[in-house]
Amino acid sequence: MALIVQKFGGTSVGNPERIKNVARRVAGYRQKGDQVVVVVSAMSGVTDGLIKLAKEIMPLPTEREMDMLLATGEQTTIALTAMALHALDIKAVSLTGPQAGILTDDVHTKAKIQTIAPKQVHALLDSGHVVIVAGFQGQTSAGHITTLGRGGSDLTAIALAAALKADVCQIYTDVDGVYTADPRIVPGARKLEEISYDEMLELASLGAKVMQSRSVEFAKKFGVVFEVRSSLNGNRGTIVKEETMNMEDVVIRGVSLDKNQAKITLVAVPDHPGVAARVFKAIGDAAINVDMIVQNISHGLGTPATDLSFTVDKPDLPKARKVIDNLKADIGYREAIADENIGKLSIVGVGMRSHSGVAAKMFETLAKEKINIEMISTSEIKISVVIELGQGEQAMQAVHQAFLG
Repeated sequence: MALIVQKFGGTSVGNPERIKNVARRVAGYRQKGDQVVVVVSAMSGVTDGLIKLAKEIMPLPTEREMDMLLATGEQTTIALTAMALHALDIKAVSLTGPQAGILTDDVHTKAKIQTIAPKQVHALLDSGHVVIVAGFQGQTSAGHITTLGRGGSDLTAIALAAALKADVCQIYTDVDGVYTADPRIVPGARKLEEISYDEMLELASLGAKVMQSRSVEFAKKFGVVFEVRSSLNGNRGTIVKEETMNMEDVVIRGVSLDKNQAKITLVAVPDHPGVAARVFKAIGDAAINVDMIVQNISHGLGTPATDLSFTVDKPDLPKARKVIDNLKADIGYREAIADENIGKLSIVGVGMRSHSGVAAKMFETLAKEKINIEMISTSEIKISVVIELGQGEQAMQAVHQAFLG
């Protein structure tokens, strides 16, 4: 008998028939004697619909009330999944994130899990129930509902697997596993049998939509080995685990394209110590994550100045613009330019640590395709470039062919 945590995404529970399919899959494990905790997302399209509804009421709703609204999506799914199991004569109980003991910090819409006290989950498992937990949500110490950000159901599942000391953690989605690139864009993309935490973390943070990056970081920290697999078939998926020596034999593990980025450029920022610190402290205080940063110092005549460019997630752009506008009088930059027409193309692989010439090959490939690079960012296992959004898919296909074709 094993203790299994299974997570099903929005597509996997997208309609009543798919919820019934999930119930049949879960029932199969339960009938073998396994204890099962199921974490579910909102049905596909529900969260976007709730966001649209909120914005019809007011353009920038308060984040606390957005959390109250968005948490209802997962609560619908847990109840329906429990009903589907009841129809199969399987004992099941649905729990919200707070009922499952998930305690978070006070940052609404992007809360971080602080602790999990799964006492009620253990008790229900011991009494023979399948426990269905709403992903994506928790509560503060003061009892306020919070959400964990897009893809937060992954984090719920990984965190519960760690807290429960689960034997198996399975992340079910609408694809067979982790691919070398998005197969919808690159037809020649191949499924990986295994991938390291670091590679998966980079791919997740760089736009690969299979997993939320924070959930991979949590899995690495607590040593939770998990499998990404399809809810639509019985095929084996991709195992995500600690890096092994043979993983370095593969130079590039995958290519990703993030279309959800926006770039802000502050033109003619006074080139004085502390200016960048004031800009990014204000951005950080607004709970906005900054990704790539480039500063170009002007060496011309006149007062020393610099252009400062950085990228944020597109949904954070209006909030970031508001923060930047409030800083103009204090900092004295000439203007702020926002550009949503960008994409971030990245290559990832632990093999980069021991192989040279990777960046040159990537840049040469893009040059042959006449694709201009606007920004560059690197780490020891990834290279990212910002390019024009309209050329993103062409660039992804060319780079995948160059390294993995």
